[in-house]
Amino acid sequence: MATTIQIAVRTLVEHVYRSGSIDSKFRSQSTLLDGTRIHQKIQHTYQESDQKEVYLRTDLSFKDLVFTIDGRCDGLLFRDGEVIIDEIKSTSHHLEHLGQEGLPVHWAQAKMYAYIYAQDHQLQEIFVQLTYVQVESDEKKYYKQCFTLEDLEIFVHEVAESYYPYAKLLHDHRKARNNSSKQLVFPFESYRAGQRKLAGAVYKTISEEKSLFVKAPTGIGKTISTFFPAVKAMGEGYLNRIFYLTAKTITRTTAEEAAERMRSCGLCMKTVTITAKDKVCFKDETKCQKDYCEFADGYYDRINEAVLDIVSNENSMNREVIETYARKHTICPFEFSIDLAYAVDAVICDYNYIFDPRVSLKRLFEDQKKSTVLLIDEAHNLVDRGREMFSASLKKYSFLQLKKEFKTVNKIVYDGASKINAWFISLKKNHPEQSEFTLEQLDEELVELLTQFNEGAELFLQKENAPNLLELYFQVNAFLKIVELLDDHFVIYGEKNNNDITLKLFCIDPSKQLQKMGKNYRSKALFSATLSPLSYYRDILGGQEDDYSLSIPSPFKEEQTDIFIKPLSTRYRDREKTKEPIASMIHALVQNRPGNYLVFFPSYQYLLAVYEQFKKEFPGINTLLQGAGMSEEERELFLAEFKPNQSETLIGFAVLGGIFSEGVDLKGDRLNGVVVIGVGLPQLCYERNLIKDHFNQKEKSGYDYAYVFPGMNKVLQAGGRLIRSEEDHGTIVLVDDRFLQRQYRELLPLEWRRFTVI
Repeated sequence: MATTIQIAVRTLVEHVYRSGSIDSKFRSQSTLLDGTRIHQKIQHTYQESDQKEVYLRTDLSFKDLVFTIDGRCDGLLFRDGEVIIDEIKSTSHHLEHLGQEGLPVHWAQAKMYAYIYAQDHQLQEIFVQLTYVQVESDEKKYYKQCFTLEDLEIFVHEVAESYYPYAKLLHDHRKARNNSSKQLVFPFESYRAGQRKLAGAVYKTISEEKSLFVKAPTGIGKTISTFFPAVKAMGEGYLNRIFYLTAKTITRTTAEEAAERMRSCGLCMKTVTITAKDKVCFKDETKCQKDYCEFADGYYDRINEAVLDIVSNENSMNREVIETYARKHTICPFEFSIDLAYAVDAVICDYNYIFDPRVSLKRLFEDQKKSTVLLIDEAHNLVDRGREMFSASLKKYSFLQLKKEFKTVNKIVYDGASKINAWFISLKKNHPEQSEFTLEQLDEELVELLTQFNEGAELFLQKENAPNLLELYFQVNAFLKIVELLDDHFVIYGEKNNNDITLKLFCIDPSKQLQKMGKNYRSKALFSATLSPLSYYRDILGGQEDDYSLSIPSPFKEEQTDIFIKPLSTRYRDREKTKEPIASMIHALVQNRPGNYLVFFPSYQYLLAVYEQFKKEFPGINTLLQGAGMSEEERELFLAEFKPNQSETLIGFAVLGGIFSEGVDLKGDRLNGVVVIGVGLPQLCYERNLIKDHFNQKEKSGYDYAYVFPGMNKVLQAGGRLIRSEEDHGTIVLVDDRFLQRQYRELLPLEWRRFTVI
């Protein structure tokens, strides 16, 4: 029996006919809106008997597959006995660029609609018209051809023949994937305590199309316990794609290893890892322009062959594999990974590819979302990342600089920058005494000025290269996008800094926007060892009334960890006088219990002060120091020093909430103890106080939301580096008198509450 594959007309022809280069030279951001406006304008001129947005569908058999092809044609016109399929295209280019014939991909789209209509209505011939409209001048150009049904049948057969190898490859792979996932057993000899419960909860959540919030202890094996049930749900037909989302490179590696382990147990699954563009770019400068980069030049001429090649030969498409094939086919490795995301079973990537409105994978259609699950690792990180994604700011200085640069270059850009600079000056004058202040609402005049500025910038950038203008254009565009989202989840504030002033649209509560961006996916599972308190994370990450929650107790015995509390004040005002007691305490600890230790400090300044004190008093002990802005290679060298069964003590001094306090896996004897200095509270600042006030007004505990919960999360993450398996033993020392206060003590895990005060 032939297998049916559903595909949209546009997706099909774009796959077969795509050609040309990646070119990130300036493109107007209003293209989509212009396209909609122009379509409506042309359709408005149709005669009464004409039809617009006509839904067409056909089944096309080719070899052992049946393609169900559908879509909406822009116009169906009836003129003097002729039937005409009209395809409307807007362009910012001059119409002479289209040459004598128009673009092959546009003809292909229109011909596909013509074939379906002619076949349905038994027409032996039908006309096809391409209507091009230049967005600025409204100038129009028409191309029109007559095709016989026989011509169109030959054309459609050629399209199917070109698409077939890719469709067949995916179809055969998915069949093998589903069969193998049904056979797959849990890829370890046995479940750890809590793993079966977590896996069962994830499967139930997917089958019932719900969301799940999970607090599961470090070391339980959360990655395999969430990935495995999602794969099993694939075999049952619930899912077609898994997104494993994470904030850090190190957790991406864990997800890759989990996929590899399932493959080694017989699973047939293809995964791709998306690495940030700047990291994988082969060129010295990340400039996606065909005249600068050979990997961008002609990218679309070569991409189909490259995708077929890698998907036929590889299962794990990680950074190294993608780079190898990208060089082989001379294509951009970043865009290659994005194209592969639509062809594979599981995508391992950063949160922003789903949640950030500026970055998200736009080609993931709504029907595909319905068969996709989001597995969101270390979900506590999504709070601040969400705030970042939905906030935007502008500085007065940027417009002042541009005003100077364009004074003799372009009057429109100069005037636009001047007016916005003047608006900022008046904002400053209206708040003479305050260095920071909030605004009740955004001035409509500013929105108008920014819109005009971008329109002027577009005109200039279409003809000239101007890096500073381009950068500010994108900033303004991002700002205007956030303007559309403004509601009571946002605060608008100004901040004066010397002569400059910043205006920020600050997303205080990202819950609504995260919910919106995650909408229509079949299921979401958000998990972390430190999703505590669960009620807070459900609230701020956009949880719904009927979402599931699960809290899994630690599988490790209390005896595995000795917990000590040293009640010193580490408040900012007391830090100078605590240098010596902390240095002495660390020394006493390692003398009594030799081994490898990580000591975490609330700030880099405090870290350096204690580190220097320690080196002065105890020069004979091996120490490591976290450097500012360490490269990935430097981080790995730092962690490599933590070797098992060392004869000498080693102490790593690191920053709480930094690169070594989360996602780091030092198993067994590689780490014997962790010291956490302070309760991790973020520094007192205007923005944090805005968060506090906002949630107080909502009758929630604002201080906890702004300071205590984020701070204690860092403490729990740092302590979680220690016990990673049933065999691990170690010591945790918490240094701060506040750990003895009820508010903080109740946020400690149960297994930490049997502590000794020293």
